[in-house]
Amino acid sequence: MAIPATQIRRGMVILFDGALCKVIDFRHHTPGNLRAMVQTKLRNLRTGSSFEHRFRSADTIERASLEQHEMEYLYSDGSQHHFMNTENYEQTALNDEDLGDMAQWMTPGLRIQAEFYEGAPIGVTLPPSLELTVTRTEPTMKGATISNVNKPATLENGSTISVPPFINEGDRIRVDPAEGRYIERVK
Repeated sequence: MAIPATQIRRGMVILFDGALCKVIDFRHHTPGNLRAMVQTKLRNLRTGSSFEHRFRSADTIERASLEQHEMEYLYSDGSQHHFMNTENYEQTALNDEDLGDMAQWMTPGLRIQAEFYEGAPIGVTLPPSLELTVTRTEPTMKGATISNVNKPATLENGSTISVPPFINEGDRIRVDPAEGRYIERVK
């Protein structure tokens, strides 16, 4: 569907020069008495390359119509990550390149939102937080309290993040996968 360039928003997927592009950033700009424009930073979803483009406010943009499906992560066979659509039980496979930084957060049973364009998956959205178990970290020092000196911890999915000193092996913690950051310990 066609929309005016002034309605571009972060996270939107548009068709630009025949390619699917995600809007990473945008800024409305009106320089003095000149015509208004929208400065955007776009990422080509097929190639992964980012670029900037300036739209005039009178331009119309073709917004891609995407289907959203809830998918459950099943397993990885080394080259592909396999997911099952929770509505119709169809299976889909994505490679590391398709998932990008999100591949490290995949654990069996994880439910994600996947975006499809013309029947093909183009991206996934992780939940805002994940609960994972700490499998390896340095032991807690006696008398350690909450401080600003964090220590590295390896999680059950193999990812390493920085955690407060009172976190021990076997603790369940909540993590923000988008930033790879510790949120809190889970009781």
